[in-house]
Amino acid sequence: MLSVLGFASQYATDGMVPALPSRTFVSVLGRIGVSEAATRATLNRMAHRGLLTRRKDGRATVFAPTDEGERLVTQGRARLTSPAPFERADDIWTVLSCPLPTRLRNARYHLLPRLAWAGFGSLQPNLWIAPGRIDVRPLLVDLLPAEDLALAHAFQGSPSFPVPTDQLVARAWDLDVLRAAHDDFLTRWENAESDQADALPQLLSLTNDWIDLLRTDPGLPEKYLGPQWPARRSAATYQRLHAELRPSVGKQYASLL
Repeated sequence: MLSVLGFASQYATDGMVPALPSRTFVSVLGRIGVSEAATRATLNRMAHRGLLTRRKDGRATVFAPTDEGERLVTQGRARLTSPAPFERADDIWTVLSCPLPTRLRNARYHLLPRLAWAGFGSLQPNLWIAPGRIDVRPLLVDLLPAEDLALAHAFQGSPSFPVPTDQLVARAWDLDVLRAAHDDFLTRWENAESDQADALPQLLSLTNDWIDLLRTDPGLPEKYLGPQWPARRSAATYQRLHAELRPSVGKQYASLL
């Protein structure tokens, strides 16, 4: 649902994430085979989780992102539109230590997907590493009470003796899984032609697959990856299809509203 809101914000005149009636979600997601019952159940679940607000506008039920939902949409949009989403600075890493007590288990539940999206892999319990310089503040400040922020420690720099960086990479990420995710994306989309008649559902399906790939691959430095790493092909594929579909999608989305 947040991907639909982020998608809609690209076509809003002010660039803001809009409030949308439930029928718009039903219509858009129905174009890619999601049932009305499943869409409405997901909207209600996300409202319960605090990612969406719900209000009545006449006979229609309208959903809009909460502050947390807006943060996720904005953060996701920045990475979706990055010209080089898998490229990070060589040998600059962010290490996060965040041992949370049992009383903060709900915060940990919400922290883990944030870390995955930001590019962190797990080295060992409560210790994560990510390529590049990652600002961990937005990952933590709204999850942890102020008095508990001192439980987290973040560092940026380069690994040193005794564990070589390539071993740390192999410990935190399964490179075969990362490559397979790219291969699956490319198999579906690299040779696909843009379908202008059904541009809206095609671009939504493409974007959903792209989000899954971005969540899987953190953008590791090339020297730690295998030969002919497919990340640049994946990025070029997404950017080509997005550019081809965007004009028709704008018209089709406007017709839904």
